[in-house]
Amino acid sequence: MSVPALPALRSLVTGTPPHLTPQSAVQEAARTLFPRMAARPSLLDVFGNAQIESRALARPLEWYLSPRGFAEKNAVFIEEARTLTRRLAAQALAEAQVDPKDVDAVIVVNTSGLSTPSLDADLIGALGLNRHAARMPIWGLGCAGGAAGLARAADLIRAGFRRVLFVAVELCSLTLVKGDESSSNFVGTALFADGGAALVLTATDVPGPPALAHLHGAYSTLIENSEDIMGWDVVDDGLKVRFSRDIPALVRGMMRGNVREALAAHGWPREDVSTFVVHPGGVKVLAAYEEALSLSAGALDSSRRVLRQYGNMSSVTVLFVLAEVLRAAPRGRALLSAMGPGFSAEHVLLEFPA
Repeated sequence: MSVPALPALRSLVTGTPPHLTPQSAVQEAARTLFPRMAARPSLLDVFGNAQIESRALARPLEWYLSPRGFAEKNAVFIEEARTLTRRLAAQALAEAQVDPKDVDAVIVVNTSGLSTPSLDADLIGALGLNRHAARMPIWGLGCAGGAAGLARAADLIRAGFRRVLFVAVELCSLTLVKGDESSSNFVGTALFADGGAALVLTATDVPGPPALAHLHGAYSTLIENSEDIMGWDVVDDGLKVRFSRDIPALVRGMMRGNVREALAAHGWPREDVSTFVVHPGGVKVLAAYEEALSLSAGALDSSRRVLRQYGNMSSVTVLFVLAEVLRAAPRGRALLSAMGPGFSAEHVLLEFPA
């Protein structure tokens, strides 16, 4: 029996739309967006407590101060998502030394907008990818989508595909519902940002640059009766965010055991993992991860830097964290983790080259 190919990460590219916006400017805009809540100055502390300095937006900040319907916001999503994914995917293929015509599978993950035909079809036409490539658009996994999409891309390599392009794009700012003064919409405005990432996985024996990492497996968990914790409510003005305050408590309660299960499923002792690549859903979520996993001080500094510089870009964010980790030339075994609607946890086991 042949041994499945070991997926190799050959490139990873990240990027954002052009409208870089200071958190202080977003906080000031919140006075116009949420007049009732802004009348209570203590509520505006959420913008400072988020520990975000800046983030990128799909449109200039002033655009968000006027009411926008679902159709208008989704049209912006399609336009900006196509622009961003084309640029990032082309760069990822170039860095991986993969000819677009040799790509045999394309995965695109997003949750913050709708497109039919899906964004992978646009990439095939725009970049001249193999028109017979297998297409796998994945929608609805939210913050867990970056980890889950990476896992599915690796599964395709193990199944015999040779060169897989994986792209994640989120324009979370477009889910702002002006006039909705719910706590979820208010917190989302303090956290949400826009960005994209593209990467190429190949079989190990495919010629190209040295592998940045190898992928050894993945582990998914869906928590029963947890649909109310995170998601969208579809309203006339678009996708209205649904958050629960229970997310940090869930992380503290389940993550220690869940991580051990994920590692044990692939024969990895917890002690063998030296690096954790964690989606920064917020500072309280990161603190809960550190507590649950008994991590040393500084273990999640990469996650905090990404949150500070870019905000929460949903599925894309954990890939920004991975790019940040890779800049430090890590060695040994790592676990990439994210949680999202469902409520769910996704883990990917990585090994960096010696």
